[in-house]
Amino acid sequence: MKPTITPLYLSLFLHILTLLVAGQSPAIYSPVDDITLACGNSGQQSTNFDRRIWIGDISSKYSPIEVGKSNTTSQFRKAPPSSSASQPPYTTARLSYSEFTYKIPLSPGQKFIRLHFNPATYNPDFDRSNSLFSVKAGGFTLLGDFNASVTADFYGGPPLIREFCVNVETEQSLNITFTPAKDAYAFINGIEIVSMPTSLYYTSSPKFIGRETSYAIGNGTALEMVYRINIGGSPISPNEDTGMYRNWEAADDQYLDEASKKFSVLPQNNTIKLNFTTIPEYSAPKAVYVTGRSMGMNKIINKNYNLTWVLPLDPKFYYLVRLHFCEFEGDIINYSDRSFQIYLANQTAEELADVIGWSGGTGIPVYRDYVVGMFMSPVGGQKKVDLFLVLSALQKDSYTSYNDAILNGLEIFKLNDSSHNLAGPNPDPIPVKTRPKPSPNSPNNGKSTPMAAIIAGVVSGLFVLSVLGFFVFWRGRKVKDSQAKWGMLSFSTTKSTQSYGSSLPSELCHHFSLAQIRAATQNFDDSNIIGLGGFGNVYKGTINGASTPVAIKRLKPESEQGALEFTTEIELLSQLRHLHLVSLVGYCDDNREMILVYDYMENGTLRDHLYNSKNPPLPWEQRLQACIGAARGLHYLHTGAKRKIIHRDVKSTNILLDDKWVAKVSDFGLSKMDTTTMSKTHISTMVKGSFGYLDPEYYRRHQLTEKSDVYSFGVVLCEVLCARPALMRTVEKKEMNLAAWAKTCHENGTLDQIIDPNLRGKIVNVCLNKFVEIAISCLHDNGNERPSMNDIVGGLEFALNLQQSAEGSDLDFNVEKKGDDEVPIMNSSDVVFSGIWEESSGSNSRVTKTSSSDQNSTASESIKGLSGTVFSEIYDPNGR
Repeated sequence: MKPTITPLYLSLFLHILTLLVAGQSPAIYSPVDDITLACGNSGQQSTNFDRRIWIGDISSKYSPIEVGKSNTTSQFRKAPPSSSASQPPYTTARLSYSEFTYKIPLSPGQKFIRLHFNPATYNPDFDRSNSLFSVKAGGFTLLGDFNASVTADFYGGPPLIREFCVNVETEQSLNITFTPAKDAYAFINGIEIVSMPTSLYYTSSPKFIGRETSYAIGNGTALEMVYRINIGGSPISPNEDTGMYRNWEAADDQYLDEASKKFSVLPQNNTIKLNFTTIPEYSAPKAVYVTGRSMGMNKIINKNYNLTWVLPLDPKFYYLVRLHFCEFEGDIINYSDRSFQIYLANQTAEELADVIGWSGGTGIPVYRDYVVGMFMSPVGGQKKVDLFLVLSALQKDSYTSYNDAILNGLEIFKLNDSSHNLAGPNPDPIPVKTRPKPSPNSPNNGKSTPMAAIIAGVVSGLFVLSVLGFFVFWRGRKVKDSQAKWGMLSFSTTKSTQSYGSSLPSELCHHFSLAQIRAATQNFDDSNIIGLGGFGNVYKGTINGASTPVAIKRLKPESEQGALEFTTEIELLSQLRHLHLVSLVGYCDDNREMILVYDYMENGTLRDHLYNSKNPPLPWEQRLQACIGAARGLHYLHTGAKRKIIHRDVKSTNILLDDKWVAKVSDFGLSKMDTTTMSKTHISTMVKGSFGYLDPEYYRRHQLTEKSDVYSFGVVLCEVLCARPALMRTVEKKEMNLAAWAKTCHENGTLDQIIDPNLRGKIVNVCLNKFVEIAISCLHDNGNERPSMNDIVGGLEFALNLQQSAEGSDLDFNVEKKGDDEVPIMNSSDVVFSGIWEESSGSNSRVTKTSSSDQNSTASESIKGLSGTVFSEIYDPNGR
């Protein structure tokens, strides 16, 4: 008897075959609500891109309610042919110059709302450039003054999909309202509403970056999906999702910084069996967890670079960042095999990330949620701010087998602000590069352009170029000759305002207009320059009717590092007030300018009164008082602020003296806010600072602590005592580095030979010994052996008391003599610190010098780290 195949088996076989050919598995999650509306359409239509049935809203239970006059009711239009939007719902649209609302009955729960747009000119009454509208749903503003055509053009053309998450309460219909701006119209091509599993994105456990608590995302929150990326893999279409029709893009390399693009994409592992024992299987498609991007296995390279994504976001919002992980490589099987660090927005998210430690084994997907605030102001005329997502290999081999990092998937959601708003600004329009094609009705369509038109176009172009050239030339001369035309504006009559999107409190930080800054500096007259730096000039200016002097730092607009420092200074100084910190009066970010306005420090920098200056040398007691003031300022940063702040660029040019000779710490552009705890004692970050002052331990390990400031302050103390620069290239090599030379002289008992000659006979021995003890203790190669700034303040105050008590007494001043030999000052057995131009391995000395146009003090111009021997130095002694 021949074998037979029953119809049931045949049906099952065909079903499985269909799934295999389609490349999909049965949906893991079945949404309660799955509504797809093809707006401006009637009947039902299927699509190829998501294999769903789209229902027309005409004469259906979902038909919108219109508010407006009869002649402004919505119209249904077919979209013009387009290869990129040729299927429902993009083939038709509902358009209206009046407000209309969809009232959609839904079951209670958390929902996706996806709005589909195909911006096009549907007829002369609905030109694509004239659409401008807002969208509200569930009490939230999803889009505000939304220009779909500009947005679509900016992101590569239609179609355009905006995805949101809202919660629908019991027995509640969801109202989605489209409101056009005046003389503009609103339109929509498709509306999609899909249920999601409870607590998929609404969760109480995300780590709050920069805080010690979590950030609960409750049902009263609305979210907007900004990024959903299958890192290192292929795009995942909606029908390949886990039942929620999410779209996963794949080109994560467009967000990588240049240094990170060399890192490898892991090959897809099709053989590993995934076990969803830690997170639900519907969290993300399996394809997300069998691909990824890592740094590779070269420990030397990995320790000197970071894996960095730069992701533009709307400012002034909190964001939920979800990172998807899964270990599937054969060599990574145990705890700590691949441990790394994660940074978000320049803050530590994970000090020790271990995927297997989180999940429990290989092939077990897991994700981690973080909430980060992006409340800095855009710079350089941009509308977005960049979120830096950084994966960094551990520096210590003892903590991990492979100094590597991995990421499989990324999702980022914007959270609504306090006014229930999710809307951000429209992007800037893309400049038109080509002339539009002639319309089919044009009499010249298909024919050559007349010669007269060509000649006219060429002549017109030459004329315009000539006018522009003359204007640029005239403008350049005009700036020099127009100083007298700038009236002195009274800032006191201008309300304290905030720049566009600024999160800075107006009562602490004033936003100045560029016109006010020009008036304050007499149009940036060179005669007002009081400082020159790698990132720009510092001008003396006046405000409040010329009654209040200020210092105005104008950063170079083309400086990327300057832009980072600009933002950092505003964010930090607007929140800090202390007697020994320079106060930020305000800022200006108009027309791509980056200008900071500070209290004016009448007596300049501490260095101005130590050496290489026409000023008389500062008396010893005043030097001590200046050191105490600066130490108090640093102590406040380390312990008194809301969160510990590490200055990272302590030096004599960043200590300013006011008209009463009170010392104040300045220049917070490189400062780092520390979020470490008792179990997290340092920040791993790229090396920044100034040669001569740079903590050698920080330089070697890329691990920043407040003791890095202590080391730099120790160099300043040596400057104060010896009246010479931290680095000198005109002396013997052994004397080039002041810190190293001071320690050597201290070891040899010859420190008195390099003390400032102006101080000889003016320092009492007990005071000098105490001061030297403090300075040398700050220069310990091991940061743990250095004193705290609190100890330094106490020690310097004690030294000042010793000096003041001894004056007028019979106590000896300076070093004692014993025959021809001098008694060593505070001799110790400290290990002599080798200059930082010498590598610890004993290799040949190397110093990398940068051009004058790049005189910054940073190990890198971006978030990424570079090799240990390459970073720029401030060669201008005036600093920034």
